[in-house]
Amino acid sequence: MQVPQMFKQSMIALSVALLGYSYKALKPPPPKKCGSAGGPPVTSTRIKLADGRHLAYRESGVTKDEARYKIIVIHGFNSCKEQPLPVSEELVEELKLYLLFFDRAGYGESDPHPRRSVKSEAYDIQELADTLQLGSKFYVIGISMGGYAAWSCIRYIPQRQDTYLRYLFLRKGVLHSLTLAGISLIVPFVHYWWPHFPSELSREAWRKLPVSDRWTLRVAHYTPWWLYWWMNQKLFPSLKIMSDIATVFTQKDLEISEKRVEVPKEKIRQQGVYESLHRDMMVSFADWEFSPLDLRNPCPKNEGSVHIWQGYDDNIIPSTVNRFISEKLEWIKYHEIVDGGHMFIYEQTMCETVVRALVLG
Repeated sequence: MQVPQMFKQSMIALSVALLGYSYKALKPPPPKKCGSAGGPPVTSTRIKLADGRHLAYRESGVTKDEARYKIIVIHGFNSCKEQPLPVSEELVEELKLYLLFFDRAGYGESDPHPRRSVKSEAYDIQELADTLQLGSKFYVIGISMGGYAAWSCIRYIPQRQDTYLRYLFLRKGVLHSLTLAGISLIVPFVHYWWPHFPSELSREAWRKLPVSDRWTLRVAHYTPWWLYWWMNQKLFPSLKIMSDIATVFTQKDLEISEKRVEVPKEKIRQQGVYESLHRDMMVSFADWEFSPLDLRNPCPKNEGSVHIWQGYDDNIIPSTVNRFISEKLEWIKYHEIVDGGHMFIYEQTMCETVVRALVLG
């Protein structure tokens, strides 16, 4: 009788140990908030949002008072506000451009947002514009993963129907009548589970992804609580763009990457990889309240324009999906770069072409 009893006790102990290990493996570490004890220092200008979080930003170009066109730039995955756009001083002076870069929640020096969502991305941008008093209109450029925040701006900013948000802004005395003057989505993020989307189109684009990426996106969409473990485990490959970028980027992408200013990855993820990269994936691939096909023109009187810029050779964002969106939404001006990959926005001639088209129509 002693042997079975010992075996039973051993199995209980083993089960407890496995449960403890599983909990530790699944639970991400707490974020290292900038300015907190043991956290990175605050070195950037920040605003305090209505919910108490801080949003870090960087201004470039002419002053706000001097500006003719004010543009908010939304960075992509594994990036931050320190990533500049190659816009020449000559163009800045010619068009009187004011550029506002900011760290999305959890990136760089902006506080993490545990309740972050597609909608909250737009509200952060809206409150940033309100607080800095950009005036009645501003432009938006959303790059790659920043594209989902740009879609969110089209959905939520023009209406400004959130009563609670209006109350918070009125309490701070910063509520203005803001509208989008125009928006450019650069190789914008694609969701493979968008509602009201043709399933065959999504499947076709899905099949072009590396197998490792498909598994990672499934985890982010269906079981986000496993994502931290999945991105840290060594048994299976996870995300190609994180581990083998040379096979994902085109030759032209690699050439552009070598020339552009590189931001240290430690700066981008300094508050924790979970609150920056992992949460970005969980939020973007969660279930949305809308799909791009549900959207209405934010510039119905042609007082501005909406653009999609897509590289035909892009190995990260499928051109077929963004082309389809632009065909269905006739108010979107679609530009497909024949020899373009994923990084063409960081080539000066193309970047300035994008900016001119946005503000000049």
